Amino acid sequence: MSTLDKESTGGAEAPAGDPRRWKALAILAAIQFMLVMDVTIVLVALPEIRGDLTFSTEGDLAWVINGYVLMAGGFLLLGGRLADMYGRRKIFMVGVVCFGVASATCGAAVSSGMLVSSRFVQGLGEALCGPAALGMIPVLFPDAKERMKALGVWGGTAALGGVIGSVVSGALTEYVDWRWIFYINIPIAIAALILVPKVMPESRMEREGRSVDVVGAVSITGGLVAVVYGLIKAADHSWGSSTVLLPLLGGIGILLLAAIWETRTADPMVPIRFFTNRTRVTSNVVTLALLASFHCYAFLLIMYMQDVLEYSPIKSGMAVVPLAFAMGAGMGAASALMPRIGVKAVLAIGFGGAAAGLVVASTLESDSTYLNGVLPGMIVFGLFSAMCYPALVNGALYQVTGKDSGLASGVQTAMQQIGGALGLATLVPLAIRYATDHIGDGVIPTVAQSDGTSRAFQVGAILVAVAAVLVVVLMQKVDATPRNVLAEAEGEPDAETAPKPAATGVSS
Repeated sequence: MSTLDKESTGGAEAPAGDPRRWKALAILAAIQFMLVMDVTIVLVALPEIRGDLTFSTEGDLAWVINGYVLMAGGFLLLGGRLADMYGRRKIFMVGVVCFGVASATCGAAVSSGMLVSSRFVQGLGEALCGPAALGMIPVLFPDAKERMKALGVWGGTAALGGVIGSVVSGALTEYVDWRWIFYINIPIAIAALILVPKVMPESRMEREGRSVDVVGAVSITGGLVAVVYGLIKAADHSWGSSTVLLPLLGGIGILLLAAIWETRTADPMVPIRFFTNRTRVTSNVVTLALLASFHCYAFLLIMYMQDVLEYSPIKSGMAVVPLAFAMGAGMGAASALMPRIGVKAVLAIGFGGAAAGLVVASTLESDSTYLNGVLPGMIVFGLFSAMCYPALVNGALYQVTGKDSGLASGVQTAMQQIGGALGLATLVPLAIRYATDHIGDGVIPTVAQSDGTSRAFQVGAILVAVAAVLVVVLMQKVDATPRNVLAEAEGEPDAETAPKPAATGVSS
C-alpha cells in the first residue's frame, strides 16, 4: 500500500467545475452517514433485540456490535488495497451491495445466530466501501481547496450519523419495530447503486507486481474473533475452562502466525517499518485503550438506563444526545489547542480528563437520577475523550511520508474498530460477572447491575489513565499537522520536498 504508481481513471470524467462531483459527494456522504449510524443505531435497540431473539447473556448480545466492528477493522486495509487495485467505484459498489443485503437479513433475523452472522457481513461491507469512498474524494476534487471542503462535508456527515443514530433507533424501536433500524439502510443502498455509475468516475492505481494480502487479512481477523470470543466466554466460565482457553490460545496462535507471515510476505498489509516509530505505535496503542473504554461505556450506559432507570427506547436515545454535543465541543477544543500546545499535551489532557470522566460515571447507583448520576459523567467523559481523536490522528501520521499516509490513517481507523471490540469483550463481561456473582449472594438485580456497571467504568478509568502515562512517557513532541495527507497520498508534494504537482491517486 505504500508504493504509488500511475493513476488511471475510466468511465465518466468529473473534472474540476463539473457539478456532478458534488452529486457524487452527496452519495458518498449518505453512505458514510449510513455506516457510522449503523454502529450507534444498534445500541439503543439492544434490550429489545435481546428479548426478541433470546440472547442468553449481555456478553453474547455484545456480538451484535463486535461482529460488525471486528470485520470492519480487520478487513479495512484489505478493502483499501482492493479498491486501489481493482477500481474504487467497483469495490465501493460491491461493499454497498454487501452492506445492503446484510441489512435485509439483519432485519429478517429469526435467531441470534442469524443476526450476528449478518452483522459480520455488514462489517465486511463497510470494510470494502468505506476506504473506496474516501479514496474517490481526491479523484472527484483535484483542487486542494475544494477537496478540503469535501473532506469537511465527509467528516461532518460522519459526526451527524453518530448523533442521529441513537435518536432514530429510539424512535423506530419504540414506535415501529427494532428491525427497521436495519431496513432503513436498504433504500439508501439501492439509491447509491443506481446513481453511482452516473456521476462517479472509475479510478485505480496501476501497480505492477503488487498482490493482495488476503492471507494476512483473514488470519488477523480470525485471530481477533477467536480472542474476543474467549474473553466474552470468560464472563460465565472459569478462565481454566476449555470454552475460554481454547479460543484464547488458538486466537493468539493465529495472530502470532499472522505476524510472522506479515514479516515475510512481499506485500504485507502493514510493512514492519511502520512499527519502528514509537510515537506512531504509541498513538495506535492508546487508541485501543480509549475506544475499548468508550464502547464499554456506551454499551453499559444504554443497558443501565433501560434496565435500571426503566427508560423507554426513545427516552434513552434522547438521553445520550448531550454526549454528542460534548464530543463536538471536545473536538473543537482539540483543534484550537493543538497548534498552541502541541499534540502530546492535548492527548495528555484528553486522556487524563477522560479517566476522570469515567470515575465520575462510576458513581452510578440503582437509585441515581439522570441529572445527578448519568449526565455529569457523560459530559466530562464525552468532552475529554473527544479531545483525543484529532490528536490521535496527528500522532498516527507522525513522520509519515505522503506515500504512506493512506496506510497510516487506515491503521488508525482499524485500531479504533478493534479497540471497541476488545472493550466489549473484556470490560462488559467484567460487569456481567460482577453482577451475576452479587445476584447469587442475594443482592437485588438492579443494584447488582449498577454495581457491575460501576466496576467496569472504574477499570476503564484505570485503562485510560495508563494510556495517559504512555502518552507522556513515550510520545515525542508532535506539532499539529496542517498538511493535507490525502493529497500527499495522491503524490502531491509536501511544501518542503517538491515544487511540482503530481497525478491524482490515493492509497487507502
